[in-house]
Amino acid sequence: MRRRSIMAGALALASLALGWAPARAQQPVEIQFWHGLSQPNGGLLDAIAADFNASQNRYRVVPTFRGSYTETMVSAIAAFRAGTAPHIVQMFEVGTGTMMSAGRAIKPVHELLSETGVQIDFNDILAPVRGYYSLPDGRMMAMPFNSSTAVAWYNKDAFRRAGLNPDEFPATWQGVEQAARRLKESGHACPMSTAWPTWLMIEQLSAIHNVPLATQANGFGGLNAELAINNPLVRRHLNNLVTWQRDGLFRYGGRDTAGEALFPSGECAIMFTSSAFRGRVVREARFDWGTAMLPYYDDVQGAPRNSIIGGAAFWVMNRGPNAPRSAEELRGVAEFFRYIARPEVAAKWHQDTGNLPISLRAYQSLRDAGYYRENPGADVSIEQLLRGGGQTTENTRGIRLGGLVEIRNIIQEEMERAFQGGQTADQALVNAQTRGNQVLRNFERTNRGN
Repeated sequence: MRRRSIMAGALALASLALGWAPARAQQPVEIQFWHGLSQPNGGLLDAIAADFNASQNRYRVVPTFRGSYTETMVSAIAAFRAGTAPHIVQMFEVGTGTMMSAGRAIKPVHELLSETGVQIDFNDILAPVRGYYSLPDGRMMAMPFNSSTAVAWYNKDAFRRAGLNPDEFPATWQGVEQAARRLKESGHACPMSTAWPTWLMIEQLSAIHNVPLATQANGFGGLNAELAINNPLVRRHLNNLVTWQRDGLFRYGGRDTAGEALFPSGECAIMFTSSAFRGRVVREARFDWGTAMLPYYDDVQGAPRNSIIGGAAFWVMNRGPNAPRSAEELRGVAEFFRYIARPEVAAKWHQDTGNLPISLRAYQSLRDAGYYRENPGADVSIEQLLRGGGQTTENTRGIRLGGLVEIRNIIQEEMERAFQGGQTADQALVNAQTRGNQVLRNFERTNRGN
């Protein structure tokens, strides 16, 4: 017995001397993934990453919430400069122009898939979503995921008390004004409000009426684009909003998502915001509610057209200026993207959050299974996005302006001054366009040649 122990010890020493070592389980390659989704959607996104991790043992995606979309973008840029960028960053659609011009910071998805040999059928992605994140020749720059669009949310109980049809939301802005007056007369202190003021009341408004937000096909045609928001349509609408606020028909709820809380609490009867608001409404609203397409001015020729998308996409980042990813890291990112492109993943995300089912197969499977019959209004966002047969124009494809985050803030600042009585709606648009164009020229100078 002692002799066998001595022999075993001798063999172990010999193995070490020859460079052999006992086999160890290979650790999965970690893929760092930064996102900007708060709860509950952030938790649902974390669950998708966990499901991917459980589906194989070669890679491990580690999702991390980095604050708002803007905070996530700032953090990712700082991390790249420090050589510690995540493999994947979730970037909202407003940052698309900035990311397109980011040069070495990003790895285009079409390059990622070509180098790794992973295939994803992008023809299965809704055309308005696919077009937003692709080059003119169709090559994908980012991986679409949590895409949404804007819709109207309304309190059916409040409509009933005001003598309005709870099953029919007004199709036009003229009809919305009449409904708001009825709601006010019935005692509702806040007939309507909006979240994302710039996205809803200028960007979506322009797309639905097929009016350019900017030259150069809303920025898709080049960095020399200029804002075109000081036009008759937007002037008309902003003047209406200012008048409606003065008359107690509209309440400015604040920037970005600040106004959203006014709807599920029952305070405001109508809310214009993202289709991805559905999860919160389902969880918090204690009244009968409905969704509808965004209203339009029926005397504008060609309206209504499709709305444009919001939400975000996943961008692949290099670690730093001189730090590309290893082949195995890139393969892990590509496999994760292939996983989230599955129709069943897209279908569940749509059902859980109200985001678009960006996969056509996912949409068709849910429709065939009767999901939309059982959940009226859940398909409003898709029908609105595909209005016009899914064929977009230069004005309805989307927006690709550099510095759009800053431009949105400028427009919101000028809108707020008008709502507060500090300037007219017309002055607000003149100032917003002038200041926004300066941002575009600064961005052009910085990124020309990238």
